Order: sequence, then structure tokens, then C-alpha cells
Amino acid sequence: MSLRTTSPDSQENTMTSHRPRHLRAMAGVLSVVVAMAAFSGCSVIDGLTGGDDPAETPSATPTATETPFDSQFTRDGTFQSHIDVNGVDFVYTLYPTKSTPRTNEWFPKGNKYFSFTFQAYDLDQPLRAPFKTKRLVYLDRMKVTSETKRSGGGEPEQPYELNVVAKDATFDPEPVSTKYGMLITSPKGAFELRNQEIGEMADDTVGLVLSFTATVWIERRAGSNTFYKRQIRQKVPIAIFQSDTPTEAQSIPVNAN
Repeated sequence: MSLRTTSPDSQENTMTSHRPRHLRAMAGVLSVVVAMAAFSGCSVIDGLTGGDDPAETPSATPTATETPFDSQFTRDGTFQSHIDVNGVDFVYTLYPTKSTPRTNEWFPKGNKYFSFTFQAYDLDQPLRAPFKTKRLVYLDRMKVTSETKRSGGGEPEQPYELNVVAKDATFDPEPVSTKYGMLITSPKGAFELRNQEIGEMADDTVGLVLSFTATVWIERRAGSNTFYKRQIRQKVPIAIFQSDTPTEAQSIPVNAN
């Protein structure tokens, strides 16, 4: 956001030139105050909408809620990555659940909850092209490991882990499946896990890295029924804030996310 100013015309310039000096000085001070107030408003809006351009956001004095560990998930309240494999776009999406939605209140103690999805898009075809024109992609297994980062240099901990057969663990109890796994080609299939629990950590923990590995089978061309195997990996950093208070988890409906 920027202030728009209109260049004064010649008549206004003539009138301004005859003003007493003290009035011109007072007008200058007021202009600065207005500009500062408007600029501050821009910063607040940027913070609410996820804008993080350093050229537009003034530096601030560090506070207890300032992110101590660089993390898109913590800063934006969500994480999404796009990984291209021969024109197939693999998309990991993570977000905090309603149980612990405020990522700036993720502290070492207390459980923290997130959900995630994993899906494939055949970008060799338009998004709304007939499904039969798209390559099928199947997810066999999903594995996730974790490792904490500690300010005191102590041994890392592993507060979350997952190693599952995708079709047996996904939110859909009856996914479309074959011997290669469950279908994840958009828009007919997607892997989804909800309300995953991250356990407690050491008091000096400042961050956590989740490492995802998806084992998939990709059709060589649409309708060929021949597949090749790949592993799709992604690391997701998450900031953890120092506090003597445990993370507070809210009770949510069984179907909430």
C-alpha cells in the first residue's frame, strides 16, 4: 500500500509560498505523522494477508511471538509445495487443525495437530480435460519422519512419525485402488490424513522438520497401463516458540479438520 499524492497546481503553489513559516513547518510535521500512520496501516494489512516483502514491511523489535525458525507453515498458516516429475505435478499441502490453529502458540510442551493431503496433477492436459486423457498415478506408501532443532545443541528428538500403506490409512475408507496403491490423480483421488499429533519436545526446542517420502507409481502415458516407480520427498520446517505454558489443544468435533 502506498500514499497517493496529487501534485499541486500553480495557483496552490502561489498560495503556499505566501504562508507564514511556522504554518508551513506545522503542515510538514502533520504530513509526516499522516504518512507514518498510513504506512503502519499497510504493515498491519500485509501481516494479515501474508505479505512478507521486506521492501514494504518495516523491521520490528523482536517479541516473544516473532518466528524463531524460518517456516512457511508457521508464517502463512499453511504449507504447499509443487514437485514436477515428467509433467506430473505432485502437491503436498499441510495446515494446522482447529484443535491448535494458532501456529505462533505452538510451544514445546503439549500436543500440536496438523492435517495434510497429497495429490498428483497431470499438467500435460488441461485441468478440466476428460479424465481418460490423464495419466494415472497411484500412491503405495507414505512415510514421515521428524527431527527437532534445539537452541542448546542437545540431541534431536522425533515427536512425530508415520509409515503406512496409503489405501489403508487415508481419510476415504474406500479409495480407488489397484496393486500399485490408491489413486491420487486429480480430481478423482487424493491422499488425506487429519488431526495428526505432534508430541511434546524438550524445552529448548526452536523448530521441527517433517520429512515426507511418498512412494508412487506413474503411468507412462494415458491408457498405457504401464507404470514406473518414484519416491517424492519434501521437507517442511515448523517453528516452535519458547514458553513455560503448554500448547493448548481444543476439543473439536470428530469431523472437524
